[in-house]
Amino acid sequence: MSRSVRTRPEGSGQALSKAYDTALLDLDGVVYAGGNAIPYAVESLAAAREGGMHLAYVTNNALRTPDAVAAHLTELGIATGADDVITSAQAVARLIAEQVPSGARVLVVGGEGLRVALRERGLEPVESADDDPAAVVQGYGGPELPWGRFAEACYAIARGVPWFASNTDLTIPGARGIAPGNGAAVQVVRTATGAEPQVAGKPLPPMHRETILRTGAERPLVVGDRLDTDIEGAFNGHVDSLLVLTGVTDGPRLLAAPPQHRPTYVDADLRGLLTGQPEVTEADGGFRCGGWTAVAGAERLELEGDGAALDGLRALCAAAWTAAGEGVCELESGKALARLGL
Repeated sequence: MSRSVRTRPEGSGQALSKAYDTALLDLDGVVYAGGNAIPYAVESLAAAREGGMHLAYVTNNALRTPDAVAAHLTELGIATGADDVITSAQAVARLIAEQVPSGARVLVVGGEGLRVALRERGLEPVESADDDPAAVVQGYGGPELPWGRFAEACYAIARGVPWFASNTDLTIPGARGIAPGNGAAVQVVRTATGAEPQVAGKPLPPMHRETILRTGAERPLVVGDRLDTDIEGAFNGHVDSLLVLTGVTDGPRLLAAPPQHRPTYVDADLRGLLTGQPEVTEADGGFRCGGWTAVAGAERLELEGDGAALDGLRALCAAAWTAAGEGVCELESGKALARLGL
C-alpha cells in the first residue's frame, strides 16, 4: 500500500483523546523515567481515561510481566490492569506459536516475562539446547543474565532450530544511564552463529498486530518518544502517532526525520492528549504555525516571529520535511532551534 510522504505535522480541531478511541502508549520516556512518573503524565492520563479514551501500555521490554508493569503504573497513581499492558514477549510468543506445534518446548534466553508469555500460548519454556527445543527465543534478561545462556542459544541455532527475538533495541535506559539492550545481546548470538532472528517488537508488524488484537482499537493513536520504534511502528501499522518530547528525541533529530520517522502530531508531554493541535499552513514561501514562520533556505532553516516554542518547532518540521521530501533534511537548524530554547 503506497502512502503519501508526510511533509508537516497535522492539526486537530478536537482533543486527541476525543479524536481517537485508544492511546497506545510507550512507557519509558513517555509515562515514566527512571521509575518515576514524568511531569503531567498521571493527571493527563487520568483525564483522558475519564473522557472515554482507552489507555494501553505497549513496551518492547520483555523482562517484566504485564502484572508487574501494571503494578508499577498503579503505584505511580495510574490505575492499570494487566490486560492494559502489551509486551514484546507476548508478540513474539504468538509469532512462535504460529510456527511450532502446540506444547512445543522453547529455549528461553531472557526473563520471566518471556516464560509467562510462552505458557500463555501453550508452549513449554526450557533452559538447555539439550532439551530438544522447537525454537529459541531471546528477550531482555536484565543485568544478571548469565553468559552461558547465549551459548545455549548458539548450540540450538547451529542445529537448525529457528531463532526468535522479542525486539532488537540496542540500548535500554535506567536510573544510572543507558545500558545494553536486547539488541546488543542479539548481536552476540548473531555474531557467533551467522543466523538472523525473526523479530516481533516495535517497529515491526507483529507488535502492532498483537496490540490491536488485545485492545480491539478501531482508531488508535500511538504515543511515544522514540522515532525509530514508536513512530516507525505507527508508520508500519498505518496509524497516526503523537511524539512527546519527554524522552530521547530532540529538535535536530525530529527535523532530520526520514518519512517513516515523521509523527502525525508533536507535543511537549502527555497534556497533548487533552488538547487540539494547531494547523501548520503555507505562508510567505514557508510555513506558519501560531506566531512563527519557518523557511528552508539554501543552507539553513530560517525562523521568524514569536510565540509558543512548540509552534515554532512545528513550523520548522514543515519546512524541513518539505525540503527533504523522501530523504533527510541536512539544512543547518541550530540557530532556529536556539531561538525556541530547543
